[in-house]
Amino acid sequence: MSDFVSGIDPASYPEPFASLYHRHLQHLQLKGLRPKTVEAYARAMRRIGKHFDYQVSSLSAAQLTDYFTTMKQQHSWSGVKLDLYGLKFFTEHVLEQPWAMPGFIRPPKTSRLPDIVSIDQVQAILDHTRVLSYRVLFFTLYSLGLRLGEGLALSVADIDADRMRVQVRNAKGNRDRLVPLPEATLTVLRRFWALHRHPKLLFPNRGAGLTGAHRANSPLDRGTVQRTLATVVRQIGLKKRSHRTACATATRLI
Repeated sequence: MSDFVSGIDPASYPEPFASLYHRHLQHLQLKGLRPKTVEAYARAMRRIGKHFDYQVSSLSAAQLTDYFTTMKQQHSWSGVKLDLYGLKFFTEHVLEQPWAMPGFIRPPKTSRLPDIVSIDQVQAILDHTRVLSYRVLFFTLYSLGLRLGEGLALSVADIDADRMRVQVRNAKGNRDRLVPLPEATLTVLRRFWALHRHPKLLFPNRGAGLTGAHRANSPLDRGTVQRTLATVVRQIGLKKRSHRTACATATRLI
């Protein structure tokens, strides 16, 4: 079984870690976790395994204290938590042992308010987005309050024009939800769909150009969309706490 996350064959690791990591990947596939979570938990055990010379079956509290202390010196709290949760998943599902350290790490609580993109800033982003597919996508994300992945996954069948609502599938927490559909958004989506006429996707891949979009078998490329947004954010001088934060906030809100 090839490691679907890193591309490394688990058999290349020494035993018993190779077999344990193989089972870790199997459980990650079967538990219905989001792709980013799967990637993070797999990476956590590769990193922990390497640190402990691939002997991970009976790590002591002292060993883990040293590991996560070093981890915190080199990474953010979010990275520390992902390794901790990855180890917890491994302990419970692979080693089949109870997680005995629920309070092992306590990241500091923060109450910082998120940055908000104003209506004028949204309009500036739309005005400076030259590619029609991206401009319609950004408008749809903002008007419906969707995350980028949710917007890219929208299908024609998700638009309920009779009830003026949109079904968002596999949203955060792997749950579906319904959101109101503004009249202006419906009009924009109808006009955009009339240009590509894809039988399923609202935002088909542009690899074959707009005229060939009806034959696409995947939505717009997420990475390309993010790079486009980052470029537009720089062009209009959208600055919040940092350029990275501004891009992330804009991606979430538009």
